[in-house]
Amino acid sequence: MLRILLTNDDGITAPGIQALHSALQGLGEIVVVAPASAQSAMSHKITFHTPLMTREVQVNPTMRGIAIEGSPADCVKVACRAIWPERYGEGSRPDLVISGMNDGANVGINVIYSGTVAAAVESAFLGVPAIAVSLHYGRATRTNFDRAAVIGRLAIDQVLKYEIDAHSVININVPRIEAADAPMPPIKVVSMNTAAGADGYERRVGPGGQIYYWSKGSGMDFVYARPGTDVEALAEHCVTVTPLSYDLTDHGRLEVWRERLTPR
Repeated sequence: MLRILLTNDDGITAPGIQALHSALQGLGEIVVVAPASAQSAMSHKITFHTPLMTREVQVNPTMRGIAIEGSPADCVKVACRAIWPERYGEGSRPDLVISGMNDGANVGINVIYSGTVAAAVESAFLGVPAIAVSLHYGRATRTNFDRAAVIGRLAIDQVLKYEIDAHSVININVPRIEAADAPMPPIKVVSMNTAAGADGYERRVGPGGQIYYWSKGSGMDFVYARPGTDVEALAEHCVTVTPLSYDLTDHGRLEVWRERLTPR
C-alpha cells in the first residue's frame, strides 16, 4: 500500500485539501502534514531561525493531520526528515507526496510563486516523487470543490499508471468546476507558459498621507499565452498536466559560457 504525504499551501483547514483528502481515499494510507495557516505565494520559503511548532488537528470527522507553523516546503521537509522516521522507522519516507488541492490555478509563471508547487518540488529534492494539484477557482461562480477533487483524483490515477522518477514533479491543474455532475474534462500534457504576469498596482494614499501600492488583477493575466502551454489549455477547460524540473541550469548556454570564460 502506498504511503502518501498530503500537504498544501492554503492551510490545513482549507476546503481544497479536505476535498482532495476525501477523493484520495482508497489510493493508499494518507498522512496529512500541512501549514497551520494560509501560505499562498510563499514560493520555496523555508524556516531557519524560528521553531516550527506543530499540533494535531481534527479537521473534520474523517481527516486528522499535523499542522505546522511554517511554509509548505517546511511541512514537506519536517514530514520527510522527522515525522516519517518517527512514525514508520529510521530511513523511511513517503512513497508519494501530493500537494493541494490549491484554491487557484498554478499555471504559467505562477508556478514559480506557488507554495503548492514548492511543496512538491521540495519532495522531489528529497527523492520522493510528487504531484501538485490546483483548481482554477472562479470567484464569480460557485466552485464545487468535491467534484473538482474527484476530477483531480482521476487525473492522478492516469499519471500513476506510469512510474514517476523519484526526483520528478507533475503539476496538475483542474479547470473551473461548478456542477456536482460535471464531466471529466480532457487531459492535455502541456508546457509551462513563460510570459510575465500583466497584473499591475494601484497607487493609494493612507490616512497619514503615506503612499502605498495595492496589487490588482486576477493573478491569471499574462503578457501573452503561447499556444500549446498550460495557460491556453486551462482556458480551453482542459485538465493540464506539466512535468516540472527544479534544475534551473540553462544547459543550452553552458558551453557558450565555458568558451567565453575558459582561459585559452
